[in-house]
Amino acid sequence: MSSGTPPPVAPEDAGPLLVVISGPSGVGKDTVLARMKERGLPLHFTVTATTRPPREENSADPLLALLSEEAFDRLLEEDGLLEHAQVYGYRYGVPKAPVREALERGQDVVVRVDTQGAASIKSLAPAAILIFLAPPSLKALEARLRARGLDDAETIQRRLRAAGQEMEQASKFDHTVVNEEDGVDDVVDRVVAIMAAERSRAGRRPVVL
Repeated sequence: MSSGTPPPVAPEDAGPLLVVISGPSGVGKDTVLARMKERGLPLHFTVTATTRPPREENSADPLLALLSEEAFDRLLEEDGLLEHAQVYGYRYGVPKAPVREALERGQDVVVRVDTQGAASIKSLAPAAILIFLAPPSLKALEARLRARGLDDAETIQRRLRAAGQEMEQASKFDHTVVNEEDGVDDVVDRVVAIMAAERSRAGRRPVVL
């Protein structure tokens, strides 16, 4: 048995959860996490390191760390990333040390990544709980992408093609939650309920990184 798959124990002895929230670009992952933070939930929200240049709407985002290519390379060399990927020409990754520290102090951890990153984390930590955040439809997702006004038409179409492929991966996740229009509070309620159910599930395994 690998170090990432310890034997099941009683729920109260399994320790904190590692929850991975993923889904297509524009589905509302950041909005959901922001609402969870607004509610003051006792969770550790991971920071995403990226080489993407700053944009006005994320310049003050506490969950986004803008790194140079050299700094990102150093994290890779030090095995300092929980997962990493290249998306639309830029590199993204989740620093590992803060996640370990939060788990060690008994705090549930929430990670936002793309579907590729979710698969990488599940491989590293099989006890992680994967939640796929889905749009009501691709048409609804296209409307959201256009409404936020961040991308040109070509980029939107590229994101939609990627979204179609990502939605095919939903069956590999532990849970799927549909983010209906103006339904962010319902999504947060569902995520909180999933976490409560997972926390008390018999045979749950501890998270080992």
